[in-house]
Amino acid sequence: MTLRVVASEAAVALDLWLWPLDAPPERRTALAAHLDASELARATGYHRDSDRAAFEVARGRMREILGGYLGCAPRAVPLVTGPHGRPLLGTGADGRGPAFNLAHAGGWAALVTGPHRLALGIDIEPWREVEPEVAARFFSPAERAELAALPPDQWRAGFFNAWVRKEALLKALGAGLMRPLDSFDVTLTPAAPARLTRLSGAVASRWQLHPLELRPGFPGCIALRHAGPVALTVREGALPLPA
Repeated sequence: MTLRVVASEAAVALDLWLWPLDAPPERRTALAAHLDASELARATGYHRDSDRAAFEVARGRMREILGGYLGCAPRAVPLVTGPHGRPLLGTGADGRGPAFNLAHAGGWAALVTGPHRLALGIDIEPWREVEPEVAARFFSPAERAELAALPPDQWRAGFFNAWVRKEALLKALGAGLMRPLDSFDVTLTPAAPARLTRLSGAVASRWQLHPLELRPGFPGCIALRHAGPVALTVREGALPLPA
């Protein structure tokens, strides 16, 4: 994992939680029991049982973790839906709850938590086949130029580096897809530092991008608005993830 870990009292402490979505039936049932009425309605809206199971296991375990921070039962965690569909802690948390963000892909869920009110986002995405036109449609001119300069055998790694970094930043901004993906630039070259180099309407230097390598071919990224050091603790799961 490439996230910088700094032993310092001044470091912002982040916790990372990783768990598989293919839970046994009895565990899935227990996790689904934590969901509120709106979450259950959303779960039933999925046509495929695999999608429904992934939602129940991801949200149910997230509620268990947040309940641990808040000292309450998982179903009592006061979750509300933000303007772009992002789960947030409602007023019932009384300012006690952590900042958090959830992502799930490739059969895994990833939750990052940090200090209250920290702008924080995470995204994970395993490699798959992708057409070059996707980058032409969604990436900025600077990103497309950096991607085009890569050797062919690094193109897919560069593409997914950019993708998870941009998605994590959008989630940290709380903007969803309302902010155009080409309104900011991230670096994407494999083995080079991950940086936000341009952010329309904001100061890019106030943001950090920390790449995660969950396993070969399965990148992720944590984005946060903080200029100082960061300390990460993996609370659940272990890296690299099993294949």
